[in-house]
Amino acid sequence: MPVLVASDLDRTLIYSPAALALTMPDARAPRLLCVEVHESRPLSFMTETAAALLTDLGDAAVFVPTTTRTRKQYLRINLPGPAPKYAICANGGHLMVDGVSDLDWHARVTARLADECAPLDEVREHLLATADPAWVRKHRVAEDLFAYLVVERELLSEEWVKELAVWAENRGWTVSLQGRKIYAVPKPLTKSAAMREVARRTGAELTLAAGDSLLDADLLLAADRGWRPGHGELAEADWTAPAITALPERGVLAGERILREFLRATSTTAG
Repeated sequence: MPVLVASDLDRTLIYSPAALALTMPDARAPRLLCVEVHESRPLSFMTETAAALLTDLGDAAVFVPTTTRTRKQYLRINLPGPAPKYAICANGGHLMVDGVSDLDWHARVTARLADECAPLDEVREHLLATADPAWVRKHRVAEDLFAYLVVERELLSEEWVKELAVWAENRGWTVSLQGRKIYAVPKPLTKSAAMREVARRTGAELTLAAGDSLLDADLLLAADRGWRPGHGELAEADWTAPAITALPERGVLAGERILREFLRATSTTAG
């Protein structure tokens, strides 16, 4: 039976320049591979060692990139290794099969959101009405599924974030702060549900996962084994669970360590 590896991307396997955390002496810094270019600028990186590990993982397991990114944002990433047959985008709102969204899956997700959550327009209007223009740089709606703000972190009101989380909770939504982005996401819109669907389709009996943010918690809990890096929302909250390993590495080297753990667990199963 195949092993399914569902991994978050940003700040888990791939890193922006601001998130690399290259704290070692310059001469000892790892060689980096650019895996995403946007508007002619390099945007995301992994170490060359991580790139080789990911290539090996793609040969050994069903690797499923799992992201809150929109389909368009995901498709501009150029990961090393075999092209993944499956990918999870928009936090589970789109299940990509050979680069194309599965329309039946998307219809099932949107029907559930309509039944269980306050509408997106209500949440978007609340964000527009309450967020301070002094620290908001962009208002965005992703795939007509959820909303997010791009903010200046040093100016952001932590009290406002807490109040937003309570407001959203009462309407069936959750809030996550990741880097310069504040996400408001419907609770039933989960990476874990999409991962279970891929496991069903592939017949995978062992599922492995990794992620750094609160939006990854359900994914980690749904997997048989999970890993989180030493940075991010989950690390800051000291979040853990019985099958979760909290790694000490931070930044781009955490991505390398996570891939080693995936390969070790996959090879142990094969053996």
